[in-house]
Amino acid sequence: CDLIATAGEVGAKHHSNAGFIIDDENSFGHSMLAYPVQRWPVQLASAIILTFTGETMVQFFIRVIQAISVGVFLAGGVAVAGEAAPDFTLRDINGQQVSLSSFKGKVVLLNFWATWCGPCKLEMPHLDKMDRELEEKGFEVISISTDDARASSKVKPLVKRGGYGFTVLLDKETTVVSQYNPAKTLPYNVLIDRTGAIHKVFQGYNPGDEVELRAEVESLLEGGE
Repeated sequence: CDLIATAGEVGAKHHSNAGFIIDDENSFGHSMLAYPVQRWPVQLASAIILTFTGETMVQFFIRVIQAISVGVFLAGGVAVAGEAAPDFTLRDINGQQVSLSSFKGKVVLLNFWATWCGPCKLEMPHLDKMDRELEEKGFEVISISTDDARASSKVKPLVKRGGYGFTVLLDKETTVVSQYNPAKTLPYNVLIDRTGAIHKVFQGYNPGDEVELRAEVESLLEGGE
């Protein structure tokens, strides 16, 4: 496809200066690198990328574009407004099993995040405030950590430090986030209405986004569609 051809051209053009991938946060290469290796230590990722030859660089960009394309197409068929939210069961940070189906009849926000995700952590206080203020009206935040088994030990301390009161589940195998968001972009919020249907999906977080999210939640709580 055209995207893959473009990726190859960009990789070939920049193979003589692989450092641009790490140094320029606004570069195409930096954003491509962030997708497949976002959980690698920065030093490791940098060391590997800087060893790339011209042909290796070309193949790197092509494979990344292919991976993103698959993720995008899969995501388009999963968390779709109007469809029933897939049920699941995960353990919370205290070891108790929790199922999405047990919250039917409430307006639910599934919040996918990770301890390494800066925007996720910026958003959490706003979600906690919303959860506390709207709980009596039938609103519930279910926060789902996508940290792997090694990093999941950081989840409970982070939640305690923040004093967050919402439900926090551990998706160590990323089985649930894969159902809702195969591309695994974070943060990723899925708003579910009282019938268990997906109402709207929110990707990423910038300061102020919580205003729109709260408006959508309050509309569902008041019986809006």
